[in-house]
Amino acid sequence: MDSRKRQQGFSLIELLIVVAIILIIAAIAIPNLMKSRMAANESSTVGSLRTINTGEVTYFSSCPDTGFSNTLGELNTGAVCPGGQGIIDEVLATGAKSGYVFTYAPGAADAAGLIDTYTISAVPETIGVTGQRGFYSDQSGVLRYNLDGSAPTNASSALQ
Repeated sequence: MDSRKRQQGFSLIELLIVVAIILIIAAIAIPNLMKSRMAANESSTVGSLRTINTGEVTYFSSCPDTGFSNTLGELNTGAVCPGGQGIIDEVLATGAKSGYVFTYAPGAADAAGLIDTYTISAVPETIGVTGQRGFYSDQSGVLRYNLDGSAPTNASSALQ
């Protein structure tokens, strides 16, 4: 028989080298992962704003005596007008989705009680983590944005 010892397993040096390689790969991959996540959140937010704009048009035509909705939640519950039930999903109706916070503001009602304007803005929950840009839209359906994550206005750049 062979009198040499047979080595079983890995040495401490080999394990440390493997851990170091994994940490180097993670240091390269994590920033790209964060950028991808922010881009996905921003894309989802743009889609959600388009959904809200379409929902408001649907609500306006389903509820001609009311006009646009009083709240974002009304586009889901239909509490004021039954024609508004289920237009948007319950997650979006809460005002927070995909790392963004949505702020809905109806315009003032006219003498007949009709709301014919609204604004909606979406800002990241944490700028630089959940998103980088802030978004805005109104009854015109034009989407606008700011690069610094603050709430845009009607004067902000239009999204192409």
